[in-house]
Amino acid sequence: MTLPHTPASPAGDDRTFQVDLRGLVDLLSHHLYSSPRVYLRELLQNAVDALTARHGLEPGAPADAFGIRLYADGSVVRVEDDGVGLTEADVHTFLATIGRSSKRADQVAEQRADFIGQFGIGLLSCFLVADEIHVVSRSARTPDAPAVEWRGRGDGSYTVRALPAGARTRPGTTVTLTPRADAGEWTRPVQVQALARHFGSLLRHPVTFDGGTGGPAAPVNPEPAPWARSYPTPGARARALAAYGEEIFGFTPLDTIDLDLPAVGLKGIACVLPEAVPAGRRHGHRVHVKGMLLSEQAEEILPEWAFFVRCVLDAESLRPTASRESLYEDDTLAAVRDALAERLRAWIARTAASDPDLLGRFLQTHHLAVKSLAVHDDEILRMLLPWLPFETTDGHATLDEFARTHRTVLVTSSVEEFRQVAAIAAAAGLGVVNGGYTYDRELVHRLPEIRPEVAVADLDPGTLTAHLDTVDRETELAAAAYLAQARDALAVFDCDVALRTFQPASAPALLLDSREARHERTRSQLAREQQGGVWGDILGHLRQEAPRAQLILNQLNPLVRTAVTIDEPELARTSAEALYGQAAMLSRRPLRPAESSLINRSFLELLAHALRKDS
Repeated sequence: MTLPHTPASPAGDDRTFQVDLRGLVDLLSHHLYSSPRVYLRELLQNAVDALTARHGLEPGAPADAFGIRLYADGSVVRVEDDGVGLTEADVHTFLATIGRSSKRADQVAEQRADFIGQFGIGLLSCFLVADEIHVVSRSARTPDAPAVEWRGRGDGSYTVRALPAGARTRPGTTVTLTPRADAGEWTRPVQVQALARHFGSLLRHPVTFDGGTGGPAAPVNPEPAPWARSYPTPGARARALAAYGEEIFGFTPLDTIDLDLPAVGLKGIACVLPEAVPAGRRHGHRVHVKGMLLSEQAEEILPEWAFFVRCVLDAESLRPTASRESLYEDDTLAAVRDALAERLRAWIARTAASDPDLLGRFLQTHHLAVKSLAVHDDEILRMLLPWLPFETTDGHATLDEFARTHRTVLVTSSVEEFRQVAAIAAAAGLGVVNGGYTYDRELVHRLPEIRPEVAVADLDPGTLTAHLDTVDRETELAAAAYLAQARDALAVFDCDVALRTFQPASAPALLLDSREARHERTRSQLAREQQGGVWGDILGHLRQEAPRAQLILNQLNPLVRTAVTIDEPELARTSAEALYGQAAMLSRRPLRPAESSLINRSFLELLAHALRKDS
């Protein structure tokens, strides 16, 4: 509402801010609230708070003695409650003053935690769908006070008048909206009923809806929350909770986890997702505060690693933000997050001890989430590390299975390194684990904490080369000329060439070249190019002997046995380049431009040589 401007006074007297109500409503609709649909949530919230205050006045009244009634017929939307109501003085104080909430009144200040709303701006959300708000109220605190009518308009004006004694005989409040033509999407009867169920399905006070058809009013929240109901057997309860999770989230949970934190009045369930999700992708959770839906996308209620569940929660002591669409980050929320994380850990531990089949399905689906947890949680590490699946030279296996056949476990630092050596290492009897995936290398190195008899070491090219069989001296001397030509041809790639025998015989060559080695060679090359400059001095201090790549030729392969007998220098160089290119492609690492050019050139030259020979 806009206050008149008063000229400045030389005495410097206090002034009152001017408030443009239309501008404020525009601010609410575009920046505070996510959608006009929140008007019904705000009306329900005000009604629930009024009922809470009424029960405070009459603590002996049955829980269902007072309720909320909704009505919508397309022309009006009406919300009526049996709450504490307002006197005319209350109306002037609370409805006509933006930002002041009746929950801040002295008589209920100590009970503030009992109320959902704490900001006193909720009623303004009704201007998102209507140009006028009509309120009729009668106070339960002052029974002899007359009923009062308040009409607030979007232009900032309002009227208040006392009503005749018979206008409203019972305490409570009725709010009536006449929707604007552009608000039909949110005020049609079917939509009002859907919104009431969406926001109020877990409210503790009875809520009914009348669609103006002449039939009986339909209950909005006919049953308590599913975790608060009684069931004949634990199995029946588990099925009911799973069915509720499917209804809310659209998937059948792998399992449901009871969440109960009496200290903050929190109850609910966590539904374990039946399918894996990308690492770090956090699902929103459905959070109610005192039964009223606050948010469907509350990510902050659980730690980041708990992306394998979606939760439905109802809490008493969590604090909403001003929009009442998310949670305020404070010490209470942090404590709740830690306590819920502990409940999830306890479920994992309980499942590991009592239900190996469920644990297996869970780990198969969500092993990445558990790995992220095990990195920081020693208890989970000790409990589940032997059962977590890893990519190994024996295929996908748990570390427990792998350690039974390999007392020395080698782990690669990257996926590409594992792919380079996997087949050769397996044929040589080496036990290698792919450590290139998130968390895997760190976790494998902690295996001796669980299995002291197992040794873990990083795989390096020298380790693998040492397990390849050498060729006899006569064969080595016969191939010396070819190997020299090959080394010269591949010097541009800082690559050495050696002749060995290894399985499988179908593999003609193996390229051993780690990412760290390539980075070091690149840095050395840059240092050489920058000699004499500032960067040359800096890189010169960092420079060390750059490790060379190794192309290991397999003497058991028929193609290699033929290649090492080539006495034509150019053909020998081309064949060595082709073997290098094929080994580089089999490593599945990104090819450098020079390597791609080499592969194309060597192929064409070999093709041309074959055609000349045939002709």
